Amino acid sequence: MTPEMIEKARENATEHDNVEFRLGEIEHLPVADRTVDVIISNCVINLSPEKPQVFREAYRVLEPGGRVAISDVVLSADLPAELTDLSSVADCVGGAATVEALEAMLAEAGFVEIQIDPTEESEEFIRDWDDDHDPSEYIVSATIEAKKPADVA
Repeated sequence: MTPEMIEKARENATEHDNVEFRLGEIEHLPVADRTVDVIISNCVINLSPEKPQVFREAYRVLEPGGRVAISDVVLSADLPAELTDLSSVADCVGGAATVEALEAMLAEAGFVEIQIDPTEESEEFIRDWDDDHDPSEYIVSATIEAKKPADVA
């Protein structure tokens, strides 16, 4: 996010007293340990080259019993070499991980009740992301949910 985006979000949330916006990096959240109930994210984690660190940070800041609710793209097939460059990463294609890799990263961070559900209906809009390739041959949108155990000390 940019400072302008944070400002706009704060303006839009003036009627809500339980929402807070902070500028930071997804790999180093500007939040104290065990202080967050829910983390939501929409197509951001695939942009990070340090996905395991993202999930460790999410786990760190969540209260016991807290959860993540993420919408992102996941790999449904191996990417061709020409789609692993920085431009493809910026287009939300090159940085996607497989469902299995995401499940392993979440579990390694300590999450339980991990559920990753690809949304096949996303193929139609993903197809239009690139004029030279059909990204829907390699990625699909997915909902990613997981919980921090309630009984962690």
